[in-house]
Amino acid sequence: MNELWMLRLQEIIVIVIAVSLVFYVIDFLKKNTRMNRIGTSLLITGWSVQTLLLLYLFINDNRFPILSLEEGFYFYAWLLLGVTIALKVIWKLDIPALLFSCLGFVFLVIHTFGAGRTTGGEVSEYLISELLIIHITFAILAYVAFSVSFVFSILYLVLYRMLKKKKWTAQFARLPSLAQAEAMMTYSIIAGIPLLFVSLLLGLEWGYIAIDGFNWLDSKIVTSFLLLVVYLFVFITRERPRIVGTTYAWIHVYAFLFVLINFFLGSSFSEFHLW
Repeated sequence: MNELWMLRLQEIIVIVIAVSLVFYVIDFLKKNTRMNRIGTSLLITGWSVQTLLLLYLFINDNRFPILSLEEGFYFYAWLLLGVTIALKVIWKLDIPALLFSCLGFVFLVIHTFGAGRTTGGEVSEYLISELLIIHITFAILAYVAFSVSFVFSILYLVLYRMLKKKKWTAQFARLPSLAQAEAMMTYSIIAGIPLLFVSLLLGLEWGYIAIDGFNWLDSKIVTSFLLLVVYLFVFITRERPRIVGTTYAWIHVYAFLFVLINFFLGSSFSEFHLW
């Protein structure tokens, strides 16, 4: 099998596992069994393809692929993801499975894109470029999700004001209810949080591979992690009795300011981020 096609297949596995993680986090935050089933199906699919690759390497090289550090990472990730499937399917232990899948995903990324340090020429540049594209894509999707929460928070505040002043007109009849607007605020950040988390993991891996003397305290990295903490705080506070209605909506508005700070100010002082 062509080396480039092997790498392409491994990248597909990374994407499938990353998407399964997103569904698992949504299930963890919202307790949605449908999301859990989709995440498990994707995980099993990615792990099965990974198993076939291990068998191919075993048959092709006539040895078990575990003799180098890079191969060790791959085998270790395969074991961790296998344990995750067992925990999910057999023992129904969701939280330990989520932790194992996160750890397995990290080592799978290290193996797949870390090859860019050891391979040369077009393959190395290809790997680094693909990792950057995936990182940026997940980051943009997270920003879109947070933008949706901002729009619905503004809509909630407008609707609340119109209802309070009894200025409801026929033009507002097609707008969502307050409950629907509040639900969309929550659902959008539930999607955005895992997307941003995966993007940060991939971005750190890209920086480590592509940049000599990579600065872990770069302004963009710091503000991105702060943004993740802010939205985690928003999600946690939604369960408190005092954080309801307009208070909850205003928290979403203020949280979106951190998105703008991260997007513009964080990039302005960054050593390597262009956006």
